[in-house]
Amino acid sequence: MVESPIILEMRSITKEFPGVKALDAVSMQVRAGEVHAICGENGAGKSTLMKVLSGVYPFGTYAGDIVYQGDEMRFRDIKSSESAGIVIIHQELALIPELSITENIFLGNEPTRFGAIDWSAAKLRAIDLLARVGLKDDPDTAIKNLGVGKQQLVEIAKALNKNVKLLILDEPTAALNEADSQHLLDLIRGLKGRGIASIMISHKLNEIEAIADSITIIRDGKTIETLDVKADGVNEDRIIRGMVGRNLASRFPDRTPKIGEVFFEVKDWWVRHPQTAERFVCKGSNITVRRGEIVGLAGLMGAGRTELAMSVFGRSYGQFVSGTIVKDGREVEIKNVRDAIDNGLAYVSEDRKVLGLNLLDDIKRSTVSAKLAKISRGTVVDRDQEHTIAEEYRKSLRVKTPTVDEGVAKLSGGNQQKVVLAKWMFTDPDILILDEPTRGIDVGAKFEIYNIINQLAAQGKGVIVISSELPELLGLSDRIYTIFEGTVTNEIDASEADAETLMRTMTSKKKEHAA
Repeated sequence: MVESPIILEMRSITKEFPGVKALDAVSMQVRAGEVHAICGENGAGKSTLMKVLSGVYPFGTYAGDIVYQGDEMRFRDIKSSESAGIVIIHQELALIPELSITENIFLGNEPTRFGAIDWSAAKLRAIDLLARVGLKDDPDTAIKNLGVGKQQLVEIAKALNKNVKLLILDEPTAALNEADSQHLLDLIRGLKGRGIASIMISHKLNEIEAIADSITIIRDGKTIETLDVKADGVNEDRIIRGMVGRNLASRFPDRTPKIGEVFFEVKDWWVRHPQTAERFVCKGSNITVRRGEIVGLAGLMGAGRTELAMSVFGRSYGQFVSGTIVKDGREVEIKNVRDAIDNGLAYVSEDRKVLGLNLLDDIKRSTVSAKLAKISRGTVVDRDQEHTIAEEYRKSLRVKTPTVDEGVAKLSGGNQQKVVLAKWMFTDPDILILDEPTRGIDVGAKFEIYNIINQLAAQGKGVIVISSELPELLGLSDRIYTIFEGTVTNEIDASEADAETLMRTMTSKKKEHAA
């Protein structure tokens, strides 16, 4: 079989930031019409490499050469790379929520007639593009009314409108459910069939194994190897070995739980939807947590896991109807987030960029932000203490950054998640609720976060983990609750649970009792 020609070659790409060499002579090749994956731990340099390729970091800010379709390229900005047929879709989608699908597809590239925007032509073209990506929505629909999966398809439609020849996808399925992820992967396969090459960055190694033709592995800013998926017999364990430099015999750290008495209870918890009063998002929920215990919450997307967690954490979601919270044997009233923190609760949101962090802040300010009173005299924050505490957490949680004065926006996803954990650990909580704590981060960073969770439990704290990954819940938890349509449907000891048992009670209204 004749190999397709090389469409892209990146030679010895080196990119430095103050105090950090993000890329150190990274090289890779991509062939026309292939799906080429880039794998590596958070902070390895994957996204930085793609920002160099797409002109986000323009020529002159890095060393090395980009050869595309046989020519050396010197992209000044994104527009110049797009004009060459290279289009990047970032993990944070670049769509304007208030504008329609059509307006987003053609933004900055509107068709004109007699000097005015030809919206009729744009709409007809949008209908054709949407059909090519399998999206049946009206092109006049506002982006804010689409789910994340459909928004991804709009981004690809935008790319197709730009005559894309090389599509870069940065964590394209990180926020998607299984059905939307599968549709997106099928679409990428369809693009491949039309000769469009794709570069895909993803931490979902099962998807990489299923779709990629070749894989370049980057570690600590350096190219480690490039694998031919079929010829080299690549599987997830092989990819992990390249990423972390060692075998992960177990993806979950060893732990001997020391579980104490029940000290936290949520009883008969009822909460209405924030906009639709007749709809309940929590229906008589009951959960208990023991000291030193890790409790999992399993459920499909929209089942009510996050709604339960946020409503317990200071009624942060929905319209509270009734229910009680008992901590250390006495009923406590938690009406807002301040009450929650004062009563020893902490909540790590599933969306670290929107709800977990202020991306304009630096690491030290983010670390202490949930309980400034601990380092304040009156209304004045002790800046020396702020720096000292942030530095302690940076070292203990192994946050990869040269200084705590660095902005959190510059950190990788895994390191941002560690800063969020540090923020809530600083409040010294008794109950820590973790909502999708490892979403969008690599296996090495996951292992480190699992260690942190285990350490918190070993200190006698109660930990509640919400995760869409059933292997993660089974590997971490001591006990698991399943939730379906706002109702707790099962409680089972993790040692007796398996994915099939969890899935059955995650998709059924029938309530089962623990054995």
